[in-house]
Amino acid sequence: MREMIEPSAATVFCLPFAGGSSHSYQELQRFTNSGVKLVGLDLPGRGSRFSEPLLKNLPAVVDDLFSQIKGRLSENYAIYGHSLGACLGYLLVKRIIREQCPLPFHLFVSGREAPSSPKKAENRHLLPRADFFDAVRQFEGTTNEVLENRELMDLFEPVLRADFQALDTYIYEKDLPFDVPITVMHGTDDHVTISDAQRWQEETTREISLLEFQGGHFFIFKNAKKIVEVFAQSAQSSFELAV
Repeated sequence: MREMIEPSAATVFCLPFAGGSSHSYQELQRFTNSGVKLVGLDLPGRGSRFSEPLLKNLPAVVDDLFSQIKGRLSENYAIYGHSLGACLGYLLVKRIIREQCPLPFHLFVSGREAPSSPKKAENRHLLPRADFFDAVRQFEGTTNEVLENRELMDLFEPVLRADFQALDTYIYEKDLPFDVPITVMHGTDDHVTISDAQRWQEETTREISLLEFQGGHFFIFKNAKKIVEVFAQSAQSSFELAV
């Protein structure tokens, strides 16, 4: 008779979107269960690391993220990122491969076109304040109340500009696809097109899973329960394959 083995909780490292912190995915945290735990990561200049200098290029950000998780890569883990975080997740997997560390069982991305897709915007971090706020407003993640609060934005604006600079100055380099499955989550009313989302297939040897959800760029919060279920189902599948 085959011995029954209970899977341990899978860790999903959650990478921040522009302006985000380790607290950005609290809505998703509400729906975690015994099968999955979400671990939010802070970048310099925000959250628990507010006093540290901001990073303004993606390689430096990825170096920082890797240093945070490298001691935990023997765990059963996945990586998730939304928007900027999706690009960071892709680059973090590449870094993990270069370091010859254990790979994640899955990469989850949302609200972001594939890295190989042509850029739709450049140098947003150089825009005058009013124009920069208009660009931020288009993503619907920052309310007008916050954007019109001078004290809050004096704190928040440098963080957003640093993140936009890191993303807008990133230059994609074609490389061999990696052997990590990717689930791409897409909002029906997001600015990311289906064709751009499908191009994530170029980055993995596995067939991607493309899931659609109702909503705009921050559809993840209205669909938090379903997204955590996607994490848990993938974790269970990876456990079953490993046993």
